Amino acid sequence: MPANQIIINAVNLLLGSRATAGLIRTGSKTAELEAIFQIKPQSRVAGIMQEHGFDTDEGLLINRIISRSDRHKIYINGRLGTIALLNTISENLASISGQHAHQGLLKEERQLTILDQLGGLMPLRHKVHKCYHQILPLIQNLKELESAGQRQADHLQLVEFQQKEITAASVSLGEDVAFEQERVLLKNAEELYLDVHNSLEELYTSEGAIIERLVEVKKNLDRACQIDPLLSSKAESLATTTFQMEDVAEELRIYLKNIQPDEKRLEEVEARLDTLNRLKRKYGGTLEAVLAKLDAIEHELAAAENISFKIVETQEKLAQLHAKLVKLSDKLSRQRKDTAKILARKVMQELTTLEMSQTKFEVSLQALPAGDNAEPHLTSGENALHETGSDRAIFLIAPNVGEPLKPLSSVVSGGELSRVVLALKAILAETEALETIVFDEVDAGIGGAVAAVVGKKLATLARHHQIICITHLPQIAKFGDHHFRIAKHVFRGRTTTSIKRLSAKDRIKEIARMLGGEKITQATLDHAHEMLNTRH
Repeated sequence: MPANQIIINAVNLLLGSRATAGLIRTGSKTAELEAIFQIKPQSRVAGIMQEHGFDTDEGLLINRIISRSDRHKIYINGRLGTIALLNTISENLASISGQHAHQGLLKEERQLTILDQLGGLMPLRHKVHKCYHQILPLIQNLKELESAGQRQADHLQLVEFQQKEITAASVSLGEDVAFEQERVLLKNAEELYLDVHNSLEELYTSEGAIIERLVEVKKNLDRACQIDPLLSSKAESLATTTFQMEDVAEELRIYLKNIQPDEKRLEEVEARLDTLNRLKRKYGGTLEAVLAKLDAIEHELAAAENISFKIVETQEKLAQLHAKLVKLSDKLSRQRKDTAKILARKVMQELTTLEMSQTKFEVSLQALPAGDNAEPHLTSGENALHETGSDRAIFLIAPNVGEPLKPLSSVVSGGELSRVVLALKAILAETEALETIVFDEVDAGIGGAVAAVVGKKLATLARHHQIICITHLPQIAKFGDHHFRIAKHVFRGRTTTSIKRLSAKDRIKEIARMLGGEKITQATLDHAHEMLNTRH
């Protein structure tokens, strides 16, 4: 792995990038990285640290231990932390501008972010993002509710029919038993009348009836009691029995009056029993089961009504959030148009200082088209609404006079792209609350006088930010306040990488080496000395 990539990877890890066991040196169990940052008391980073209970007086110490077992550890000021916490704290600590940043600049989404950063539009964009992601789950929820409602539609027709059928029958517990008993009586009314009538005759009406004979027996016992008073209790029992028989006879007379064959009533009873038996066959075998089915149906219908209510409620929420998203996106689009003009003017000003004075630069803002099957709640008229709003941004550039403006990705050379990246970094440095900016490969495709101009621009940025620049060009390296040399060595059969801060004398030698290679002449040393003396 190149030495510069080792440094970039290390910084990225300290800023919260994902760690893997593949980063560990062969033969070692762990890899450890540590860095300390000086934190300004009133900075945003200081505020975030204080919110999480960290003391900022001694700065910010980040330590990461990468393990082959993937049980990596993060320590922040000596306290065990999480990757989420590290990302939160390090968000504004540093920015790395390397090969990925150069290539990332060619992507439209990155260009849109740069535009929003310059215009201070990120808070508004975050509101759009939040509103958009509030809408997404509601859309899914609405689809599920509508699907459930559709699936229920046919089933509910059957359920509603069943409810009407059971309700119309006005079922009461036990009535089937009562009607069955009444049916038996009605079907056997004549035979029943004859048996009861004959019983009444034998008991009371006919000559020599049972009650008449009991009265005679009672009289006989009464006479016997006059001879033997011990028979009095038997006589009293017989009297009681006689009275009871008379009551039975009276009840049978009343019963006979109510026994009448009634074919119409029999038809009504049998019809009711047919209805009840049909319901029992369909819904469980008993009237209890029929009534339980009715209760279940009513609960199901209530749940269906609840789905309808939820659909309406969800539609109302979506309508409110959609209106809010449209309003926020429109506001963001208007402000982007103003910012686009400012960014184009500033980029051309910066490129002029970077030996690209004839370059034209514009930001083209285009509305995102809504497709034919676009989700209505994520559209505004013919435009689509995304988490970043309703716009796409395209950086257009014409490096040479007479050429039409074309997308940045299709025209710039490596050197031109490096300078465009630097120009944008210089502009964004005015608005970003970054403490440190790391430049890697900022010298790609440039050299000579242009390199010196790039070096001066980096020196200007260094007045407001800590600038770390990895470069192979002496014209750039000479502008650094401090110079470090990265070198690889083979020790005991293993390659090691070292970083050494150079003294003033060693720095002259290193600049001379960068100028003329490993063979350094006095002329090269003199040239290096002159470069360092004329860097400001």
